[in-house]
Amino acid sequence: MEYLNKVFLDNTILEWLIALGYIVGSFIAVKIVYWIISNVIKKITKKTKTKLDDILIDKLEKPIVYSIILLGYWIAIHDLHFSDKSILTSLESIGFFATIIILTSIISRIVDAFVTEIILPYAEKTERGQNNFLLPVIRKTLRSAIWIFGVIIGLDNIGLDITAMIAGLGIGGLALALAAQDSVKNIFAGIMIFLDKPFKIQDRIQIEGYDGIVEEVGLRSTRLRTLDGRIVTIPNSTFTDKSVVNITSQPSLKIKLNLGLTYDTDEKGMQKGIDILNQIVADNHDILDETCEVGFKDFGDFSLGILFIYFIKPESHWLNSQHIINKEILKRFNEAGLEFAFPTQTILKKEI
Repeated sequence: MEYLNKVFLDNTILEWLIALGYIVGSFIAVKIVYWIISNVIKKITKKTKTKLDDILIDKLEKPIVYSIILLGYWIAIHDLHFSDKSILTSLESIGFFATIIILTSIISRIVDAFVTEIILPYAEKTERGQNNFLLPVIRKTLRSAIWIFGVIIGLDNIGLDITAMIAGLGIGGLALALAAQDSVKNIFAGIMIFLDKPFKIQDRIQIEGYDGIVEEVGLRSTRLRTLDGRIVTIPNSTFTDKSVVNITSQPSLKIKLNLGLTYDTDEKGMQKGIDILNQIVADNHDILDETCEVGFKDFGDFSLGILFIYFIKPESHWLNSQHIINKEILKRFNEAGLEFAFPTQTILKKEI
């Protein structure tokens, strides 16, 4: 066991092994803490009425684990002895920087949990949908600001000249700005979206051939879930350069339906068909009664045309409403003995 007494970097092998043991022990402690959080604490928080404690536990789980590892590292380096004090100072600087980063992570996660659990539900209950329109941006901005501030403090504490670094960044700022012209353009476009408010979260819009629901609006881009369920990320500059159609904001959806009855239909049959359509409008709560129009339109090549124009209320589902109305038209016309026309030709054969 004499090799354990051999000296390496001012410490014996045994002292190095003990220091390593502290670090290994911290990893074992991490496993124990993980088990306690998963099997004890999370079960307790699930029984509470609020979700804030559940979110906080999820958010703070990793910082707690990193703190335990950092504690093991801190004990280990202070259990060692160095004749050159600069070595210990450097190791302590690493520990200080890691501590500030962990604290920054904790603050960032707490703020994020507060926004998610308290501010966001409150905004969703308000009448102004634009309140939660800005929340994703505010949330990301707060997190970015906290991390920038934390990193600056961390670098300052380990002795780096922050003023010189900022000056250096200023020199390279011009080149960065030139390289990021599109990003800057999208950011300003995002600000214009917030000011002009052409749409809000959960609005259905159409732009550049895409048709879908707005899920998130950021400073650089907007996420749209198309009607087939796909997520499309659109640069914000597109919304300032192109026309946006806000389907949700329209007062109603106009449906134009051309119906054709056979030429065997007499005047009474035509009037019966018109009366049926008017009655369908009166019976259906998804239709705006006062704006509907129905009438004998024309004499077609193979049918007597009826033009039926109605408007679906904005809160009603456009496809489901049309489905119900079309089924009702088919049912009532069949019950009334009215036949729909289809392309036909009558050929007269002249005998010579």
